[in-house]
Amino acid sequence: MDERMDRFALSVRVVHQVTAALFVVCIVAAACLYVGPLAEAVGRRPLVAAVHEWAGVLLPVPLLVGLFSRALRADLRRIDRFTDADRRWFRGAPRRGRQAGKFNAGQKLYAAWIAGAVVVMVGTGLLLWFRFALPWIPRASVLFVHDLGAFSIVLAVAGHVRHAYADPEAWRGMRTGKVSPAWAREEHGAWFSEVARGPRP
Repeated sequence: MDERMDRFALSVRVVHQVTAALFVVCIVAAACLYVGPLAEAVGRRPLVAAVHEWAGVLLPVPLLVGLFSRALRADLRRIDRFTDADRRWFRGAPRRGRQAGKFNAGQKLYAAWIAGAVVVMVGTGLLLWFRFALPWIPRASVLFVHDLGAFSIVLAVAGHVRHAYADPEAWRGMRTGKVSPAWAREEHGAWFSEVARGPRP
């Protein structure tokens, strides 16, 4: 086996990085709209609002374009399935990393949650943008859901980034697409064994 293992294809990394960049733009623009000192320092409220709106609308686009990639579709199929090992992972079974597949249960749960959150945020954002589209829905209710969703996304993304920085090898895997076999064996043992066996004849 090579010194380092292939973990993420280029298409997967590009989708992840472009989506992350759009999240950052959304969050920064929102902060410049709602945090008083930032709003005063930046000014240009209509421009900042437009940047926030367009970055939000574009959030699903990288994933939709990425669906043309076989590697991304394969990773999405892995994320979409919970196994007995995932249930043991949630229970905190000893050496749970040794049983995890390419994605552990926490990563699968985060991916599912963030996908649902993006749908809610884009939907409520469009209702706020085109406020006369569904006039029977109170604007205050839509704004409450949008703001609550934004707050929860900021917390979730912050936790995601914190975990990534706490595991340099995982971070390197998303940046370069490769990880060390020792890390893979320890953190994603079932996936390591699958790769070590090679493709089925």
